[in-house]
Amino acid sequence: MKKLFLSLTTSLFLVSALLAQEKNVLPDWAFGGFVRPVDANPVISPRENTYFSCPMKKEMVAWESNDTFNPAAALKKKKIVVLYRAEDKSGEGIGKRTSRIGYAESRNGRSFKRLPTPVLYPAEDSQRGNEHPGGCEDPRVAVTADGLYVMLYTQWNRQTARLGVATSRDLVHWQKHGPAFEKAYNGRFRDKWSKSASLVTKVTDGRQLITKVNGKYFMYWGEEAVFGATSDDLLNWSPVLDEKDSLKAFIRPRKGYFDSGLTECGPPAVITEKGILLLYNGKNRSGASGDQRFNANAYCAGQVLFDLQDPSRPIARLDVPFLRPMEPFEKSGQYKDGTVFIEGLVYHRKKWYLYYGCADSRVAVAVYNPRKTRPGDEIPARAGTAGDEAKQ
Repeated sequence: MKKLFLSLTTSLFLVSALLAQEKNVLPDWAFGGFVRPVDANPVISPRENTYFSCPMKKEMVAWESNDTFNPAAALKKKKIVVLYRAEDKSGEGIGKRTSRIGYAESRNGRSFKRLPTPVLYPAEDSQRGNEHPGGCEDPRVAVTADGLYVMLYTQWNRQTARLGVATSRDLVHWQKHGPAFEKAYNGRFRDKWSKSASLVTKVTDGRQLITKVNGKYFMYWGEEAVFGATSDDLLNWSPVLDEKDSLKAFIRPRKGYFDSGLTECGPPAVITEKGILLLYNGKNRSGASGDQRFNANAYCAGQVLFDLQDPSRPIARLDVPFLRPMEPFEKSGQYKDGTVFIEGLVYHRKKWYLYYGCADSRVAVAVYNPRKTRPGDEIPARAGTAGDEAKQ
């Protein structure tokens, strides 16, 4: 009788737990759901045995020994290339080490071959003052129709974060062009804290390419809000201003939602039939200001749709994340509150490959097949549901 009671209790608990997860049906304008390939993740992890002769320290450094995370991604000769942020062991804590950008390539998007040395890093060059000692962080990459890869990344000197621009023809050899906002408005925004830029792209003849919006190149950027900027040459960018001559915020964090703390731009935005789709990273606040279904300070992934004619005007936005920390590798690392930090998005073989940082320590991939309708990650039920009662 006792065994039967325990069996019934266990069954009721499992049913309650299942009921405590809500289906996450996505609207027709959104991408998803993204599926994590079985037994593939994480696709990139730290390595202790790769050394690099650092031009700043004048010594050999195990440049990717501590963490590998926050990746960009692009297509190159039918291979997916992931450019990931790698940290050495030169300090303790997030932002206290030196970051460099590593290179990995794959035919299937899951198994990667990596170069033994970084492809972008602080050096004795024109950007030394902007990038040393913190390094080069959090890249996003997209490509033009004529094969020019444009990287927007964070230059971190441990004082001010600046959006930097670099270009390449092969994703290995890069030319640095300095801060994106250096010349705009007589240098007014050169020293403003700026991060996380998403170039607007469009799939044309099966290729995801940088494209213009209303005659200019356009990017979304920012973390405390989503801002915008325009350019004629992809190198020099002018932030979009409002009627008060201040930065125009397109969307901001929302109290009580998964993105209550930050709305930080993710991978390159994509023009679709519905508008301009931006995938972004939402940070959840602690306490009553955040969404109690998710960990305080956790990073989950959201989507917002902007008007193609007015790229500053949001017309739809997800109220819950389509991707959230669920797997052990997404919740264990140097950022223990949980992180799926999306930065790389590649259209390959009629599927979308999304690359993201896991707990600021590893890189993973999730895949969206537009021919198959799937929900996003299941959402925990709110307090007071059967699942919560089962835990009491």
